[in-house]
Amino acid sequence: MDKDHRIITEGAVTVDEGRIISVKRGWAGREKPEEVIDARGRIVMPGFVCSHTCLHGLFLLGTRGKMGSFSDLSQLQQRVYWPVEEAMTKEDVYAVVLYSCLRFLKTGVTSFAGTISAPNAIAGILDKVSLAVERSRIRGMIAFEATERRTRAEGAKATRENERFIRKVKKERIHRVRGMFGIGPSSLVSDELLWYVKELVHRYKTFVTVTTSKGLSDVYRSYERFGKRTVERLNDAGLLSPESVLVHSVHVSERELKLIKKRGAKVVHSPMDEMLDGVGVTPVMKMASSGISVGIGDGGYLFDWFENLRAAYLSQKVVTHDPDALTPMEVLEMATIKGAELYGLQNEVGSIEHGKLADIIIVNPGHSPVPLRSDNVVEHVVNAVSGRNVETVLVGGNVIMSNRKVQTVDEVEIAKQAKRSMERIWQKLGLARGR
Repeated sequence: MDKDHRIITEGAVTVDEGRIISVKRGWAGREKPEEVIDARGRIVMPGFVCSHTCLHGLFLLGTRGKMGSFSDLSQLQQRVYWPVEEAMTKEDVYAVVLYSCLRFLKTGVTSFAGTISAPNAIAGILDKVSLAVERSRIRGMIAFEATERRTRAEGAKATRENERFIRKVKKERIHRVRGMFGIGPSSLVSDELLWYVKELVHRYKTFVTVTTSKGLSDVYRSYERFGKRTVERLNDAGLLSPESVLVHSVHVSERELKLIKKRGAKVVHSPMDEMLDGVGVTPVMKMASSGISVGIGDGGYLFDWFENLRAAYLSQKVVTHDPDALTPMEVLEMATIKGAELYGLQNEVGSIEHGKLADIIIVNPGHSPVPLRSDNVVEHVVNAVSGRNVETVLVGGNVIMSNRKVQTVDEVEIAKQAKRSMERIWQKLGLARGR
């Protein structure tokens, strides 16, 4: 996934002290490695970069069906998403984040940017999130999703929690987990909070994710409360910059696209999540033609990364009526090196190149009758592989998963812990009947 789009057959990748020191054809024989991983007949590729996830999204699955029918995203938020978030404790957050990281590992994601929302457990919550991410041994950029949907004070408290954690990471020199700022639907926050976050982003030289124009309700609320479209308002508040990552941006105008490009902001396309909520599809092809950087996220919905790849690949063909829209190589870039670029990590992860962190996955292509060659391997990855085909995962040169078995944590116990938390939440919400 380098700039030359090199695909090497019968090659070797050498890793030392967590970084890649050579990528080449053949095996020179001069090295005397401590360990050799035989990947013959396999696909060796960089670990995926998830550009946005809701780390508690797995707790929302199976809940909406027990809480009635819904006409739009706004009802979903009010009747399902927000009640579940408000019911979560720090222990619940730890359980769901650890389980989410496990699902990432099992499908080849080695780096992610994600937010959490548990408005009744804000203080110190990112320490719990960080602990879960570090235990899983993958890399994460994390934030609490600040909103003022209940009170103005809640948004300020969430932002202070993000600031506290960013300072902690810097002071304690934590490398695997980084902090950033997060803002929920922008129409649910005041101008004052946007200005406050803008100043903090510049002060700490970090990034901010903003949920922007996911549903039409977000655009309508923005018009009603502020007299502006969402991206226009972010621009006026100074929160449209190269450090801004706009999540979704489904309903954006041509003028807003020009603003995003002009200010150097980036966008995350979460196709499966957008389809689930019935909000539409991010206009990726328009963004790409405008020179806007776009990564792929899962929105906290489906943690099989190959399914998200396929959804991004296919949805653009549907909305543009063009079977050539978004090539396999373009969508794979969005899930690796382009995703890294969104957060300034392109010199560390996202491709297999000399000097980069050895975040690598090994994929078994399965029993497809189609011959696997250098000229069709990318198409094969996008069209024919699933998360179950990921056999080995390395993060920083360490083998985290081997032969589909995660080496760092007890998968069964993590699943049980997450289930116990979900059952407690359902008890709180009165949903536990009908086991």
